[in-house]
Amino acid sequence: MSPEFALTRFPLSIDGVALDVSAIHRGGDNTPIVFLHGFGSTKEDYADIVRQTEFAGHPFLAFDAPGCGETRCADLSKVSIAFQVKAALAMVDRMGFERFHLIGHSMGALASLMLAHAHPERILSFVNIKGNLAPEDCFLSRQIFDHPQDDVERFFDDFIERTLLAPYYSSALYAASLRQKVQVGAINGIFRSMVELSDSGDLINKFLGLPLPKMFMYGEQYASLSYLPHIQAHGVRLSEISRCGHFPMYANPALMWREIARFQSEQGER
Repeated sequence: MSPEFALTRFPLSIDGVALDVSAIHRGGDNTPIVFLHGFGSTKEDYADIVRQTEFAGHPFLAFDAPGCGETRCADLSKVSIAFQVKAALAMVDRMGFERFHLIGHSMGALASLMLAHAHPERILSFVNIKGNLAPEDCFLSRQIFDHPQDDVERFFDDFIERTLLAPYYSSALYAASLRQKVQVGAINGIFRSMVELSDSGDLINKFLGLPLPKMFMYGEQYASLSYLPHIQAHGVRLSEISRCGHFPMYANPALMWREIARFQSEQGER
C-alpha cells in the first residue's frame, strides 16, 4: 500500500530547548496548508485531508505541538503559546513553505493568530476553529485557576473527569484520549499563557487587523459567543457547524472539511 503522506521526526532547538517534533506531511504543486491542533489533540486530527478530493495537490503539514502527542521536548516547563509559535515557524521553514493557508483549532488557533499577527505577509488565509479571542473562551484553560491543585497530576485527573461529563458534543470522546495526547509537565505553561492572552492580549483586534481572508468556525453549541456579530460585521466569515460543540473534527468532520474547502476556493489560491 503506497503511503499518502509521510511521517517524519524533525530535531529542532527553540530558545535553547531541544525538540524532536513528530509530523505528517506531503508535497504537491498547489498552495501549502499548515494545521495547528488544539490542547489534547494531535496532528492526526487532520490526516484525513488526503481523503478530501478538494485538496488534491496541496502540500500540507500537521505536527504534534511541544507538550503534545509524540513530540518530545527536553524542558516541558518552557512550553507556552509563544514557545509553540516559535516551533510552528521553525517547522514551516523546515518544510520550505514561504506562504501558506493556516488552519488552527482552539490552542492551535490561538498560536495561529499570534503567528499570523507577527508574520501576516506569509499567511494567505486563516481558518480559526473556535480559537480564543476573548476571556469567555477560556472554558478549558481557566480551570488551572478555577480548580487549582498543587499536584498537576491530580489537576489533570480532575480535568479529565470534568471534561468527560461535560454536556457538549464529543466531550467524552475527547476526554478518553487526553492521557495519551497531553504531556502533564506542559499543562501549566500552556493554560496560563492561554488565559493571559485571552484576558489581556487584545486578541479580537489582532484577529480583525489581519490583512487577509479570515473564517471563524464554531459548533452550534457556541452560537451564543458574544463577539460573533462584531467580527462578522468587520468582514470575518462565520461558519457554524451543526451538531457540534468545540470539536468539529470529531463531531461533524464532513461539514468541517467542506466549509474549509469552500472558503479556500473562494480565495482563488489553489
